[in-house]
Amino acid sequence: MKMKAAALILLCLVLFSSFLQTSAAGSGFCDSKCAVRCSKAGYKDRCLKYCGICCRECQCVPSGTYGNKDECPCYRDMKNSKGNPKCP
Repeated sequence: MKMKAAALILLCLVLFSSFLQTSAAGSGFCDSKCAVRCSKAGYKDRCLKYCGICCRECQCVPSGTYGNKDECPCYRDMKNSKGNPKCP
């Protein structure tokens, strides 16, 4: 019984630490890229929110403040529930 509990705790620690490394590694990249992408947006908070979601999923953000979505097909092809482009 003690061995199973120890193994479960160890497994949880390993999974949690790998999750922290993944989320910390992408956040600086996405934050900086989305700051550039959304620098001229009218609704900057909304732009940063959706750009961050798309960046974390696709691991890329097109260059510039508008357009250039062909540089990142995943970013370009993400759609919202209404079928419109999700990423700014």
